[in-house]
Amino acid sequence: MPPAPKVVVPAKELSGFVTDLFVRAGVRPEHAATLTEVLIWASLRGVDSHGASRVPRYLEMFESGVANAAPDIRVVSEAAAVAVVDADRAPGPVALTVAADEAVRRARANGIGAAGVRGTVHTGAIGYYTSRIAESGLAGIGFVAGMPNMSYTGVKGAAVATSPLSVAVPAEGHAPALLDMATAQIALGKIAQYRNAGRTLPEGAAATADGVPTTDPNVAKIPLPLGGTKGAGMSLMFELITSVLLGAPILSSFHGDDPAGRKHRQNALLIALDPAAFGGDGFAAAAGTTLETLKGLTRADEDTEIVYPGERSAATAETRTTKGVPIAAKVWNELRTAADKLGATPPHPAN
Repeated sequence: MPPAPKVVVPAKELSGFVTDLFVRAGVRPEHAATLTEVLIWASLRGVDSHGASRVPRYLEMFESGVANAAPDIRVVSEAAAVAVVDADRAPGPVALTVAADEAVRRARANGIGAAGVRGTVHTGAIGYYTSRIAESGLAGIGFVAGMPNMSYTGVKGAAVATSPLSVAVPAEGHAPALLDMATAQIALGKIAQYRNAGRTLPEGAAATADGVPTTDPNVAKIPLPLGGTKGAGMSLMFELITSVLLGAPILSSFHGDDPAGRKHRQNALLIALDPAAFGGDGFAAAAGTTLETLKGLTRADEDTEIVYPGERSAATAETRTTKGVPIAAKVWNELRTAADKLGATPPHPAN
């Protein structure tokens, strides 16, 4: 049986609707706007697993208290180039946007700026924050560590997190070069998309709760590491340079006897680099030339375009901004249910 057709919603109307849902759920208007911006950014770029499909989950987290709708976010730092953001269980898009702006401000003054975030929940698409840094003319690097939900070589069951890495670089004449990748073969949100669509998972992407590889999205519980030991090792290192560095370890707490060890939380580290401080005058122009050089190389297959990281998603964003955002029928029904519960009015689909 083929999956139900997707509902296409105008981007502006979808954004207003999602913001309204969050405000009605008790989120401060300015935080609701930021949370929405990050989620719709992902939807526009085709990262649907981290876009509008996440709205029902965020609403659940606010209702259950897992996420704080009115957090007391504090920026703590004694070092000129370093900030530590105590998130107070703020949703990740709110806390990491604060961190990205702090990293940029400190990089402009010191050449480099780093902002760590501890005690947030679900960071969303990490590429948004490094892109925000790149749009300021700086290079951005981001790491996130979360709850163990991925396998680790030699361990039975979930051991480490599907911790993502992102790097964004401004490039003259081009959308920023943007690498945004998890340390897993597949994201949990992507597994849900396969399940909703009734599709079989790729071989080697996921496993059951006991660690047995499977292509059935209905029993898949654990993503497998990207590149085996390489992805697993990267995840462990990201835990060390975020959670442990910030004095908020997750892995040891989760697998130990800490009563709060299974409480959902995430930590992050964002770094901004000012090219001028490295003697990089004309950095964006040189980066643009580098991308042009890459795209001008001889193709291995004339029918396959050479693209740089972030190029396709930027083009998708242009299309979806004009034509609307496609949303899976199941997700649209969940959003309508949330609207009924909160007294909001869904926008009319474009199709």
